[in-house]
Amino acid sequence: MISKKHLTIVGATVAAALALVGCSASGGSSAADTAAPKADPTSIVLALVPSQDQGALVDTAKPLTDYLTKALGIDVTGVVSKDYQAAVEAMGAGQAQIGFLPSLQLWQAKDMYKASVVLQTERNGNITYPGQFMTNNPDKYCKDKPVERDGKMFCNGADALKGPAGLDSITKMKGAKVSVLGPGSPAGYIYPILALKEAGLNTDTDIQQVPVTANDASVLAVYNGDAEVGFSFWDARDIVKKDVPDVGKKVTVFALTDEIPNDGVAVSADLSKGLQDKITKALEDYSNTPEGSKVLTSIYSITKLAPADPSTLDVVARAAKKLGLV
Repeated sequence: MISKKHLTIVGATVAAALALVGCSASGGSSAADTAAPKADPTSIVLALVPSQDQGALVDTAKPLTDYLTKALGIDVTGVVSKDYQAAVEAMGAGQAQIGFLPSLQLWQAKDMYKASVVLQTERNGNITYPGQFMTNNPDKYCKDKPVERDGKMFCNGADALKGPAGLDSITKMKGAKVSVLGPGSPAGYIYPILALKEAGLNTDTDIQQVPVTANDASVLAVYNGDAEVGFSFWDARDIVKKDVPDVGKKVTVFALTDEIPNDGVAVSADLSKGLQDKITKALEDYSNTPEGSKVLTSIYSITKLAPADPSTLDVVARAAKKLGLV
């Protein structure tokens, strides 16, 4: 009988993640391990990073782990990390075997721990996305009259939904309170911070950073007036629309960063090639079903999972290197 699974919110440290998950997996491979065929584990851990409220992600991701448990014949437990890097380190330490990771963390898992990047997400046919600059003060940042698209407000050409756009307006952010995600977030930190630096702003002194832990929190900081400007992936306003239906009218996107490679799925090098392939096929097949697409959309706005091209991740690594993050 398949045991009842649970998702556990874990902290930033790998040790805390292991303690809360309540299960363990073998660490890195020894010389003896590499010489012998790899034995498939009896349970595996799926690491998720929060793009929304963590409690909500716990609830919405459970159908995914239930599906994987049935498809693989192996008990799959999900964990939600409070920190992007914790998910990478958990994979490197053998404490997570599958990771749903942003583009930089996919690159790190591959570069640092030889993980296989097997799938990348598609969102309505797009394999890249921009980071967005959003504000509750469009009069200050919009050079033209904001326009409405799908119930949401845009200006400075950002309604084209393709980056870059409107970046000449970000110099007006000097002195503003800005909601910013952690340094591991491509759209919530790396790309917008790099854009500000390239525009001549000192991001330590010219803006007042308001730290937030997830994209929905960044949107809400702008919506509630805790920050004048916020960073997030495009279009994180959709995450909070069910709770604040007027968010698209009160929060205007006025600039978009360069395009960022989509997030995706990495699997641990500790798994046999056969199990890696089985996981990849199960997830891709799941994304092609109405139920799977609905679940993945609710987790990460994913409409489809497709075979990955790991070379596309190099661009985000170069951006992170410019900021001294890797």
